[in-house]
Amino acid sequence: MSITLTDSCVKQLKALREQENSPDLMLRIQVNGGGCQGFEYAFKSETQKNTDDIVIEKDGTSVIIDEASVPFLENAEVDYVDDMISARFQINNPNATSSCGCGGSFSV
Repeated sequence: MSITLTDSCVKQLKALREQENSPDLMLRIQVNGGGCQGFEYAFKSETQKNTDDIVIEKDGTSVIIDEASVPFLENAEVDYVDDMISARFQINNPNATSSCGCGGSFSV
């Protein structure tokens, strides 16, 4: 499995853990059917992982991905973007053949 976390993603995860006073907080990423392109990303904070979750760790932070979502995210990069429009986690996904303008949905 080759999914990377950017330094910006790690920094935001650490800030969320501190803000919520939850040292076990992890970011869950799921790929669901839907969105304007056929598939969409879902982000959720969690403190427990399932037995079949894949865990990606960097600098003391963790991202968890369910087994069914893994093939859609192979070689992807998880980033956190804070620009004039919004602040959000974002997936830079080489498997996506197209994506919507907001980056929340994609097709393969």
